[in-house]
Amino acid sequence: MPKQPLPPTVYLSAPDMVRLVQRKGLPECIAGVAARIEADFRRWPEFDKSPRLACHSDDGVIELMPIADARQFAFKYVNGHPRNTRDGLPTVMAFGVLADVATGAPRLLSELTLTTAIRTAAMSAVAARQLARRGSRRMALIGNGAQSEFQALAFRDLVGVRELRLFDTDPSATRKLLANLAGQGLAATVCTSVAEAVRGADIVTTVTADKTNATILTPDLIEPGMHLNAVGGDCPGKTELHRGVLERAAVFVEYEPQTRIEGDIQQMPADFEVTEFWQVLSGQRPGRASADQVTVFDSVGFALEDYSALCFMRDAAAELGIGDVIELVLQTDDPKDLFGALRQGQAPGRLDAPAAGAHALELAPAASTAVA
Repeated sequence: MPKQPLPPTVYLSAPDMVRLVQRKGLPECIAGVAARIEADFRRWPEFDKSPRLACHSDDGVIELMPIADARQFAFKYVNGHPRNTRDGLPTVMAFGVLADVATGAPRLLSELTLTTAIRTAAMSAVAARQLARRGSRRMALIGNGAQSEFQALAFRDLVGVRELRLFDTDPSATRKLLANLAGQGLAATVCTSVAEAVRGADIVTTVTADKTNATILTPDLIEPGMHLNAVGGDCPGKTELHRGVLERAAVFVEYEPQTRIEGDIQQMPADFEVTEFWQVLSGQRPGRASADQVTVFDSVGFALEDYSALCFMRDAAAELGIGDVIELVLQTDDPKDLFGALRQGQAPGRLDAPAAGAHALELAPAASTAVA
C-alpha cells in the first residue's frame, strides 16, 4: 500500500500569538473566542469529557486538560505557581495541541499562555451575559494581576460594563492595570478595601492568585442582585468565597465533577445544588430567576474552553498566514519499522517543510465548527 504523508503540524509560538492578536485585534479575539465557546457549549453532549489531571506541590500545580469530539482531540498543559512572580516568571504558563481523532495525527501545537487569558475572560463574559442583571454597568475587580485587563475588556465589550472599582493587596498591580486600561473607555476607581470596591457593584469579579482557602467575599458584602464571577479559586485548597455566600446564591459551574474538586464549592457538601452552565445555554435549566437573586459563576476553567480557543486561533492563524509547519512526528518508509530510522544517516520519509505561512490554506479541517 502506498505510504500516506503525514498531515502537517502547525506550530504557533509565543511571538506568533502576539502577532496574531495584534493583527486581529484583542477585542476581535475575545469576541471570537467567546462566540466559539458559546457554540461549543451548546453541543456539550457531543464531547468526551473528564476532569483535568493535576499534580500538586507546595509551590503550585501542573495540569493536563483533555477533551474530544468525534473529529478533534485537544489538550492543554498548564501550571499555576503564584510565587513565580517573585522570580520574574509568569504565574501561568501553557501550551496546547489539536489532533485528528481519526488518526491521532497532531495538527496544531500552540502557545496557550496569552490564549488562556483571552479564553478565561471570554468565558466569564459568556456566563455573565446569561447570569448578570440586564443593564449591569459597574464591576468590582478584585485582583489586578495578569488576568485583570482581559476581564475588564471582555466585560466592557460583551456585557456593557462601563465602570470599574479596583482593589488589590499589591498597589503596583493596580497601577499597572490603570496604565494598561488608559484610554479604553472605562471609568476606574481605586479602592482601599474589598468592601469599598464591591459596594454598589452589579458584578464582582475575583481573580486572585494565592493558593489558599481565602474568603475574599463574605456574606455581609453581598447585595441583592449581584453576579459573582469567581475565577481565582481553581484547585483544591484554593477558594475565594465564604461558604455563606454560596449558601445564599444560585451557583453555576462548567463541569460539575471537576468543580466539586477545585472550585469554591469544594467547601460544600456533595449534594449542594449547582447547575452546569451548558444547561442554561440549551434551555434545560433556568439562569437568573429574578433581579434580586444573587448568582455565582464558580469558574475553574474547563478543557472545552481551550478546545474552542485553539480552534479559533488555528483558523485565525490560517487566515493571516502566521505560524510554521514542523516535523513533530517521525514518519518512516515502513510504519512497522521504527527502529529502521536509526540505521539511516537521516530520518527516512522526511518532509520538506514549507516556508512560514504556507499552511494557510491547508490547516483548517474540511468542516469547521459553526460559530454562533
